[in-house]
Amino acid sequence: MYLQKINLKNRYALVTGAGKGLGRACSIALAEAGATIIALSRTQSDLDKLEKEIKKVKGKTIKILCDVMNYEETKSKLEKIKIIDILVNNAGTNLPEPFVDVKQKSMNYLVDLNLKAAFNVAQLVVKKMLKNKKRSGSIINMSSQLGHVGCEGRNVYNMTKFGIEGLTKGMGVELAKHNIRVNTVAPTFVATPMVKNFFKNKKFINQILDWKYCSIYKNRNYKKPKLILL
Repeated sequence: MYLQKINLKNRYALVTGAGKGLGRACSIALAEAGATIIALSRTQSDLDKLEKEIKKVKGKTIKILCDVMNYEETKSKLEKIKIIDILVNNAGTNLPEPFVDVKQKSMNYLVDLNLKAAFNVAQLVVKKMLKNKKRSGSIINMSSQLGHVGCEGRNVYNMTKFGIEGLTKGMGVELAKHNIRVNTVAPTFVATPMVKNFFKNKKFINQILDWKYCSIYKNRNYKKPKLILL
């Protein structure tokens, strides 16, 4: 139990990209702490599996089948939810390409998912939080170490995660007076479905351990998404 010192009973936590990887791990950890999980994913089978995992820790799940890149669908689905106390704004992906080979289609996809969808979900949730003034709010925008340092072949991902960092700073300043905290979590490489294939490549492992700015990678356990702390 990773959040055993935190009591989130009677709190409602929306997690986007909840079906896999960090989103799944965050959902289970928050459920262990007592929160009701509003799990949003575009894959029904992933939602069903997550619900079973959360039941094992005696948690409750509200499942939302939705693509966060579809604004109207997301807005419609979230309008049915009365209370959201916590947002883990996690949905995102990476499509590594050399800078000169980046295609417009892949760039637009990453910007739409990693940045625009995150903005839209946060905006929809904040509007709901402002209506429930007696309840405090917490928003965690999932960033990355690559929102702080550059990385070869991940230029668009860098751009979107630096954008998330800037968005979070602006939101934090503006929303503090409404008792809404806004922070990022910036994980390093974690063995989630999005990146696990990279760990099969010895050249990749050696590269990240050799980067001058990546000394913090050494002795890091890459295999436990649950160790990412909220």
